[in-house]
Amino acid sequence: MRVLIVIFSVMLVTLQYRLWIGSGSFPAAWKLDAAVAAQLKENQRLETRNLALEAEVRDLKTGDAAIEERARSELGMVGQDETFFQIIDNGRADPGGQYKRAAWRCKDKDKCILPGFGP
Repeated sequence: MRVLIVIFSVMLVTLQYRLWIGSGSFPAAWKLDAAVAAQLKENQRLETRNLALEAEVRDLKTGDAAIEERARSELGMVGQDETFFQIIDNGRADPGGQYKRAAWRCKDKDKCILPGFGP
């Protein structure tokens, strides 16, 4: 009887080892599930990107509007009878309050030149 208990105990320990630590264990399966979920998320992101690129290629092949928009945004081209305005924004509306300070120092308001505007 003791021999059977020892044999069953050894079998139980061996099976528990394989279940929790060995190859094909629960932690390994959980890691694989996480990797599959991450890959599915990446595939979805790439599929969305591919659909957007496919739509852009279709637009470029079929119409002039997409080509004109690309020329304007990427190459800075201007169409006939159009005026080009470039607005440079450094991220702050009034960096350091310099426009307010310039107005205070100015004696003749008609001749004031704000920093960044004019000579």
